[in-house]
Amino acid sequence: MDRPLLELHDVVAGYGPITVLNGLTLRVAPSERLAVIGRNGVGKTTALRAVMGLARLQRGRVVFDGEDLADLGPHQRAQRGIGLVPQTRDVFPSLTVEENLLAGCKRRPRRCLDEAYDLFPRLKERRGNGGAQLSGGEQQMLAVARTLLGQPRLLLMDEPLEGLAPMLRQELLAAFAKMSGASGLTVVIVEQQVQEALGYAERALVMARGAVVHEAAASALRDDNATLERLVGMAVH
Repeated sequence: MDRPLLELHDVVAGYGPITVLNGLTLRVAPSERLAVIGRNGVGKTTALRAVMGLARLQRGRVVFDGEDLADLGPHQRAQRGIGLVPQTRDVFPSLTVEENLLAGCKRRPRRCLDEAYDLFPRLKERRGNGGAQLSGGEQQMLAVARTLLGQPRLLLMDEPLEGLAPMLRQELLAAFAKMSGASGLTVVIVEQQVQEALGYAERALVMARGAVVHEAAASALRDDNATLERLVGMAVH
């Protein structure tokens, strides 16, 4: 692996007195697409939140592009080039699609919105609609597009396919593949839709009890029903 863009070294983290991550170690290469899967409650979301500075680091190191992030808050980490699309999506319901997207542009000119509309044509059709008027899939598109307009080098996505119909999941995955290929963006996706996540990613990690317990090429793990059944509680086929 090239010099990692992201490294977690023996990370112990959680919320208040509760520890969720127990010695989590992982590396993500530049331009890599990494899937993180596992049963519910094993620490997948907390891993993303620890990278973003939203979960309390009790021990270990989070390093981004060679820089230890220990003393940086979430806003500073975003400025370094880390973007998080949370499971909650966090769309502004009272703002239009276009106003939501403008909030993600930061200091970039308004014409950068064309990048979002090119990736998600459906958002262009809905640009005058309020966030609350969008379907779940459209809200997810908006959340991803808004984060991308900030031009992150590392995109963290937490359950982006949750609750969506199969057709919408495929539409989103096609857009994810397009954004990865066009920009060389590094993506870490946490997802319960195992088949889709492994089809999109290049490499996969399985978590259990707050740590990585299995690592494999995504294509190999996708065909390894025994491991999926044992570690994730599901088989793909």
